[in-house]
Amino acid sequence: MTSTGSHATTAQPPETETARRPWTVLALALAAQVLVVLDISVVNTALPTIGRALDLPGSGLQWLITAYLLTSGGGLLLGGRIADVFARKQVFLTGVAIFTTASMTSGLAANAGTLIGSRAGQGLGAALMTPAALSLIMTGYAGAQRARGLALWGAVGSMGIAAGVLLGGALTTWFGWRAIFWINVPVGIAVLVIGTIVLPATRVERTAAAQLDVPGGVTVVAGLGALVYGIESITSHGVTSPITVGAFAVAVALLTAFSRIERRSISPLVPPHAWRIRSLVAGTATIAGVTAVLVGAIFLISIFCQTVLGYSALRTGVALVPLALALTGGTHVARHLLAKTSARHVASGGLVVAAIGAVLLAQGTTHPGYLAGVLPGLVVLGIGSGLVFVAVFISASAGIPAQHAGTASGLVMTGHEIGAALGVAILAAVAAGAGPLSTVAGATAGAGRGFAAAAALAVVVAAIAAMTMPKSAGAGAAAGHMHMH
Repeated sequence: MTSTGSHATTAQPPETETARRPWTVLALALAAQVLVVLDISVVNTALPTIGRALDLPGSGLQWLITAYLLTSGGGLLLGGRIADVFARKQVFLTGVAIFTTASMTSGLAANAGTLIGSRAGQGLGAALMTPAALSLIMTGYAGAQRARGLALWGAVGSMGIAAGVLLGGALTTWFGWRAIFWINVPVGIAVLVIGTIVLPATRVERTAAAQLDVPGGVTVVAGLGALVYGIESITSHGVTSPITVGAFAVAVALLTAFSRIERRSISPLVPPHAWRIRSLVAGTATIAGVTAVLVGAIFLISIFCQTVLGYSALRTGVALVPLALALTGGTHVARHLLAKTSARHVASGGLVVAAIGAVLLAQGTTHPGYLAGVLPGLVVLGIGSGLVFVAVFISASAGIPAQHAGTASGLVMTGHEIGAALGVAILAAVAAGAGPLSTVAGATAGAGRGFAAAAALAVVVAAIAAMTMPKSAGAGAAAGHMHMH
């Protein structure tokens, strides 16, 4: 799920309401975004297969997801700023080139380290091309054309889970796990070639480069990476291990440095006034929490289905489709509820529903079987998460001036990506504490523990949402698009 920072500062005058422009630019932007959205969930169904092929232990599989999410989420606000101050065409094509190259090296990876590093490279490319692609739509179209383009952009994000898990399962089963990365290469090359020809050039002010907060972007990504490594090290090395303690110390130092850099920067990644908007801060925290629960649970479900139930990657993808459908259903229910009650009530209630779903999943691990053990919790978790996503997006964007809308949505989407990364890391560490996730016994006990931890986390986030989100009732019509994967 990705978005962008503000794009108001260098926006070119859009076309008039009556002037229609070719859909070529939109097609390129959507093609690139399809790659970004799919490349998160597409890996989930291939995790056990990759682990066996590269001798990567169950506790280390989470890095295949978190490496991508940390660089894409941590770099999202900086990427949005880069798209503002440099020519969007060049930023977009650079992001596509990095993503395509990293996809190729991912498919060629001979060891886990190379694959994890390549996944981080994919995230870096995504952090550049996603805000640039959205900016191309916002500045290149007007009126009904822009509305249709943004609707299609939202639809691409919403299809993430269903399309990703199915495609990942099919490619892994029929062609091997490397195919889930190689399939990006021809698409990326096509976007690069066509984009070089058809995308309009834009003029930029060279002095604007000095306004980029590159040190802030680097320190936040590095700090979050150290934090995730510390969480994983609790299982592999122990809580008191020098490696674990050192990782957490580095994380604290880097994140503290990030805070100081932001306070002193002439153009911080997040403008200081944004931290004073209660609805925005509460919404970002809530979206991080619910995404941690959802994406972490999907990680565990994939491992449980393949290791305990003996499913193929393709069958696991099909098994996850009800979650995507329930998630979509939850967003529709939320729009109706928001016409009658506040976003606070919908979000906190949705998190309680998600917690119930996680409890059902934890209980289901004691009676292995899909229909009775997995499906009920899957559906309830999806409905609850869908309720939260819509409520938070509406609440976080309420009352935000138009000139700061990009920054607000970028902050919420950054919370989404980072929450997903931390959720996978935490739940994987909890699960791995019960035994190797590559064995039936370890995966059974570990999934039970992980789902229980997800339920506890959902309850905590529900309490935070109930105490911090605004009391005012939302307007269902204000619902916007957000990426759920």
